[in-house]
Amino acid sequence: MSPTTYTEPQPPRSPLLTALVAGAIIALVAANIYLYIQIDHVRTDLAKLDQSFKTGLTNLRDASSVTTAAQQRHLETLKEELEAARTSLHDQARTMSAQAKAEATARAEQLARQIEAEQAKVQQQVSSEISDVKQSATAANSKIADVSTDVGNVKTQVSATQAELQKTIADLKSVTGDLGVQSGLVATNGKELAALRRLGERNYIDIKLGKTKQPQRFGDITLLLKNADVKKNRYSVQVMADDKQTLKENKSINEPVQFYTTKGGHAPYELVINQVQKNEIVGYLSTPKETIGR
Repeated sequence: MSPTTYTEPQPPRSPLLTALVAGAIIALVAANIYLYIQIDHVRTDLAKLDQSFKTGLTNLRDASSVTTAAQQRHLETLKEELEAARTSLHDQARTMSAQAKAEATARAEQLARQIEAEQAKVQQQVSSEISDVKQSATAANSKIADVSTDVGNVKTQVSATQAELQKTIADLKSVTGDLGVQSGLVATNGKELAALRRLGERNYIDIKLGKTKQPQRFGDITLLLKNADVKKNRYSVQVMADDKQTLKENKSINEPVQFYTTKGGHAPYELVINQVQKNEIVGYLSTPKETIGR
């Protein structure tokens, strides 16, 4: 005897659940239908868009072909124009080159003529200047000869003068002055005085002293003539040196009248009168060249 199988009883289905399931199935079917419709619309739009794109691309290709052909024709035209311009420029260049050569040749010939004219002018000027130089050289040589002659004459005169000076100096004498000091060479006239000046050993001041009330200045001393005896060729004079007055009485011509000054140092001043005239004496004052303090 087989065992008995127990089956659990199924609960009864709810009407609400059944309705919900049915509604879900219906909604799903509706959604699928809606999606299919939308997909179909999308396919239609895509087909239209693809057709439009293909049409636009075809139109673009056609337009591009037309544009490319036009540009190609324009480019060919430009090439033709460029070649024509090159040919024209080449022809003009050849023409201009010939013209330039002609102008250059004419200019060169003109310059050559100018150069020849300038050379001729310069040559003429140089020839004239050379002639002038020759004349100047001749005149200069003549002047040089004259100068040489003059120089020779001057040398002769200088030699003669030197000889005369030496002779004059040799004739001069050194005498003792009134102070007992041996004087230098004594000049008795203008010629001998000029010779002493040329020696340059002492300073010489010309004396021409008239009889006045006021002393007269000669160098750094003053002199006042007291008496002039024409017959005896003697005179008396008052000497003012270093604010000291000294009366030199009854002096003869060509006698060195000596006196010392601070400026003269150890070398005396010497007054030599060569001429005694009425109320005037004429001679010179001799002072040391270099002074040394006493």
